[in-house]
Amino acid sequence: MNAALRFFLVFACLSAALSIGVSAVAAHGETLSGQQAQALAWAIDLQRFHALGLLLAVLMARQAGPNRWTLLACALFVAGSLFFSLNIELRLLRGIDVFRPLVPYGGMAFMAGWAALALGGWRTPPGPRL
Repeated sequence: MNAALRFFLVFACLSAALSIGVSAVAAHGETLSGQQAQALAWAIDLQRFHALGLLLAVLMARQAGPNRWTLLACALFVAGSLFFSLNIELRLLRGIDVFRPLVPYGGMAFMAGWAALALGGWRTPPGPRL
């Protein structure tokens, strides 16, 4: 596995683990309003979902060989996780608000990542690769 795919695999696993840790912190110590709790829950859910999407992209790249679209999808899922999910989590749990303008770009990165992954799958030649 090349270095980029290894990084994306590790990032996906750590992102999924972090989502569980953030859930525990929120459940056992943070007092959030109803709206803040809902926003945090959405951020955590999207983080988990896109950690799995990133794993899927890595597996696709390993199976068929990485192409520019699957690698772009991986990079966009990482950007989305950082700009959207982690950003919201830091703002709600630690009051770090400086990166708030990046949240919409994180959402766009998530959407673009899925489009890139679809293109990567479409552009992959058919047939088994071992």
